[in-house]
Amino acid sequence: MTIADGEFLWEGSDAFKEASNTAAFMRWLQAERGRVLPDHEALRAWSVDDIEGFWAAVWDYFAIISDDGYDSVLESRVMPGARWFSGSRVNYAEHVLRREDDHPDRTVLHHVSELRALADMSWGELGARVRVLATWLRARGIGPGDRVVSYMPNVPETIIAMLAVTAIGAVWSSAAPEFGVKTVVDRFAQIEPKLMFAADGYRFAGRDFSRIAEIEQIVGALPGLETVVWLDYAGSGARPALDGIAIVAWEDALSGPPVPREGFRYERVAPDHPLWVLFSSGTTGLPKAIVHGHAGVIVEHYKTAAFHLNLKPHSCMFFYSTTGWVMWNSLLWGPLMGGRVLLYDGAPSHPGPDLLWRLAADVGATSFGASPTYVDTMRRQGVVPKAICDVSTFENVFLAGSPSTPETFAWLREAVKEDLWITSQSGGTEFCSGIVGGTPLLPVHAGEIQTRCLGVDVRVFDEAGRELVGEVGEMAIVKPMPSMPIFFWGDDDLTRYREAYFDAWPGVWRHGDFMEINARGGCFVHGRSDSTLNRFGVRIGSAEIYRTIDHIEALADSLIVCIEEPGGGFYMPLFVELGDGAALDEDLLQQIRTRLRTERSPRHVPDEVLAVPAIPYTLSGKKMEVPVRKLLMGWPADKAFSADAMRNPRSMDWFVDFAKRRSAKGEGLYRSLSDRG
Repeated sequence: MTIADGEFLWEGSDAFKEASNTAAFMRWLQAERGRVLPDHEALRAWSVDDIEGFWAAVWDYFAIISDDGYDSVLESRVMPGARWFSGSRVNYAEHVLRREDDHPDRTVLHHVSELRALADMSWGELGARVRVLATWLRARGIGPGDRVVSYMPNVPETIIAMLAVTAIGAVWSSAAPEFGVKTVVDRFAQIEPKLMFAADGYRFAGRDFSRIAEIEQIVGALPGLETVVWLDYAGSGARPALDGIAIVAWEDALSGPPVPREGFRYERVAPDHPLWVLFSSGTTGLPKAIVHGHAGVIVEHYKTAAFHLNLKPHSCMFFYSTTGWVMWNSLLWGPLMGGRVLLYDGAPSHPGPDLLWRLAADVGATSFGASPTYVDTMRRQGVVPKAICDVSTFENVFLAGSPSTPETFAWLREAVKEDLWITSQSGGTEFCSGIVGGTPLLPVHAGEIQTRCLGVDVRVFDEAGRELVGEVGEMAIVKPMPSMPIFFWGDDDLTRYREAYFDAWPGVWRHGDFMEINARGGCFVHGRSDSTLNRFGVRIGSAEIYRTIDHIEALADSLIVCIEEPGGGFYMPLFVELGDGAALDEDLLQQIRTRLRTERSPRHVPDEVLAVPAIPYTLSGKKMEVPVRKLLMGWPADKAFSADAMRNPRSMDWFVDFAKRRSAKGEGLYRSLSDRG
């Protein structure tokens, strides 16, 4: 399949555009604000020029529920430290469940897993269970600001728990059950939770995994934990041995009397009251504990769901995700718009590679979401969704997690549906939202992200902070967004926050992605420009790898990188410097893989382990992960690193030679970026 970057693929009909949420919003702006915006670009330009006016319009258009409105939309355009909707008091869960009374018997959740058959949950059932659990949590002494964590799979119980926790103003955080003990403890220990939701295990690709031993170790490392709510999901019937910790069965926590909607009080909190803590791994130290506020997430999620995915009350959203990825926190975009969502827990291609397509078709999904890597795998395996299931309800395919290729776009149109809005989008855990994304008002071009998201003033800078057009540079955000992190947990003076995103250009957010914006406003995101590892759409910090590798005595040192390859795949090699007398034999390789898999997760296991003469360092003692990554992407050595800044310039010789060998096999990326036709 041959197709060029940027080749025109599809454009919605006039009727499709006029029926979109974005067109309706533009008509509302004209009627209510007297603002005439003739097309999408005019809307986008206004949304970033007058960010206060735009976000005020979003607040009013979606009728955000607040005790007393707000005093100001944005106190000042500063980053970090922007304060949005000061004076308001809101609650995220209240907005997700506000449609319950409209159609209490209508389905809001479809759910299925390798352990459970496909089933539905109505709005009335969801709301009722959230209220009962929230009331029980309050009776246990859980209140505003208390941290509650989850080690649960992508099942309705986890959604119910998250909504109940946030409904009472407590702070939610989640880790996927496939995460190893150290990975979970590195996260949860930072925020000192009082209560934990946990499941006994899960099934993946037909294989059962018990998590009882892991939970015992995790709980033992969380001294402030008082209660564990236990879900017997895998059917083991066993419970962990937890000294001094109360264990309450899920069924018992939900056994209280019904709580009518009119008798339940959502805890409306200040706009910057912590909603949840998401973790985005850094390259040094523990994962960053990113705190989002209620108001920022509410308005960002309404905006994204309505204008960049075009979700409506009839819509059903499906995105394949585990509970450890930011996309799980975005699954409720469907219910937020009055629609449905499909939850799936299990392997994406078991028992067959077409599983996700069949599941989505079975529930009449309108928006199918997955990573480009998954879609490209389907293409390579010869899966043709339209030949095996009813794709008539599909309106868009939502790609996120890694850069998309033109071939991925073309395959979706050919194998799924010709009249299909293919939207590639890119954002971050930092925002729990998008930076660049889709719009129903513009054409779709192969491999291209349609537009910069509304209200997001994103640009491309060179290293000196000069703006670029039509060239690859650093993704930069120059004005505040409502859902930017309020702070990192434990980083009271914002020192780590500033170092993570504002070290290059003061007052400008440097995201850490290579990006290009062409003359018509189309966007290309080319992967990480820093040393964070993007592993199948989930970011992993190199520090997590090193915290395990450093305890293997046979290894003197190590360096890990991950690159996105031109075909949409990933390559994550681990380079190791061996200790005296050690050999990289099968026993050592197995030890490395096993420890990373069990202590961290399967995603932490490298594709290849390679012995090198020496690990390169800068004069200031930093591992040269970014230069090595650039070399493997095909950058010339003189552009990838400066020998004058190295402690031992000869330590880079092996990597330069290795990169040349890869480039000779066509495995570099830099050349394809520079020579885009």
